[in-house]
Amino acid sequence: MGGMGGMGGMGRRKDPPHEQEFSVSLENLYTGCTKKFNVTRHVYDQTGNATPEKKMLEIQVKPGWKAGTKITFPNEGDVYPGREPADMIFILKDKPHAFFTRERNDLIYTQDITLRQSLTGIKLTIPHLSGEQLSVVIADVIHPDYVHVIPNKGMPISSTPGKFGNLLIKFRIKFPRTLSKEQKEHIKKGLDNVNWL
Repeated sequence: MGGMGGMGGMGRRKDPPHEQEFSVSLENLYTGCTKKFNVTRHVYDQTGNATPEKKMLEIQVKPGWKAGTKITFPNEGDVYPGREPADMIFILKDKPHAFFTRERNDLIYTQDITLRQSLTGIKLTIPHLSGEQLSVVIADVIHPDYVHVIPNKGMPISSTPGKFGNLLIKFRIKFPRTLSKEQKEHIKKGLDNVNWL
């Protein structure tokens, strides 16, 4: 009877998981969406003949999910005699966006401005992922490391419904290629007696 104890660990070998990436736009990650996948798995009999089985798998993408999120469908892989079918794992990727990049729960928007705008202020209109047009007025002097933060305009935080990250506006400052002597003199006079960083 003592030899029977080892049989408890015996079972069908499970095939390794099949992983597949899928891309979602930042707009859809902001609002949430449904992704559907038509998959075909093969069911093999003892002789090696395979019968295809078609199936639709559906993923409810929650607002704020991050790249690398894994969704597992257990035992949806090919079926072989005497083996447990593999799991199918879908791995989320962010689609590149024309205006925004994502850093954890924050959105980053980079704006090109001229040196004059960096010194005198600027008004921006930013098309947000929500469909809203954000009007942003910046009167501060914008230096190369300056970041303007708009709270709660980043990505939804999936673990805390109703909470959002921030929108970070960064700047690329364009400098003039050349300046005339007269222009340089005007700049020198204009910058007399200013408080420097």
